[in-house]
Amino acid sequence: MTATTRARLRGALWPFASLTLLIGVWALAAALAASPVLPGPLDVLAAARREVAAGYFFHLGATLARVAAAFALSMSIGAAIGVALGMSRAADRAFGGWLTLFLNLPALVTIILCYVWFGLTETAAVTAVALNKIPNVAATLREGARALSRDLAEMAAVYRLPWRARLVHVVAPQLAPYLAVAARNGLALVWKIVLVVELLGRPNGVGFQLSLHFQLFDVAAILAYALGFVLVVQIVEWTVLQPWERRAARWRR
Repeated sequence: MTATTRARLRGALWPFASLTLLIGVWALAAALAASPVLPGPLDVLAAARREVAAGYFFHLGATLARVAAAFALSMSIGAAIGVALGMSRAADRAFGGWLTLFLNLPALVTIILCYVWFGLTETAAVTAVALNKIPNVAATLREGARALSRDLAEMAAVYRLPWRARLVHVVAPQLAPYLAVAARNGLALVWKIVLVVELLGRPNGVGFQLSLHFQLFDVAAILAYALGFVLVVQIVEWTVLQPWERRAARWRR
């Protein structure tokens, strides 16, 4: 086993050991509390098994579909707006105030307005989530566009690179870290807003189930749904976002 392999193995064991410690603290706290409002890990696991038989994956799939649609919309539209504002001072002066306004608009207000305007539909749900995330993506990518290297831009101009080549080989690599930040924060924010959207106006999904189990004071089922969705998002982080971020940042090394 090489030194690099051993270092990677140790790096992978630290998160596992930390998570094991967290579960141990949770189990100890639940045992000391001895209360249904703080169920232990085994109680949550039993609730998860019960919910799987009752349609857990159906509701999880419905939420993931809304998250994916809203995430794709917010990242594509927000990135385009952010780059345009960052690369054009005139556009930033004209529309920068709009961005600040929408950044500070409460998510709940947007959700309610979309349901009022479009009805209790899937379109309204996804639109409400996307509208809440687009300003955050735009603000992040605007800063990335402002930080683009002038030296690299001048080099591209000297070599007369076509605009597509400039976008792919000059602009995109520099924006990759900002895209990664926007994507990571966006994923965390989008799924939380989706739960609120489902709680207020959808007949399925994790948010709907959380509302149902809240009325029943079933804390174990609430934690089962919450932890299951967190696990899915963490898997996306490990298998998609982190590898893509390392690959996109290779040119800096």
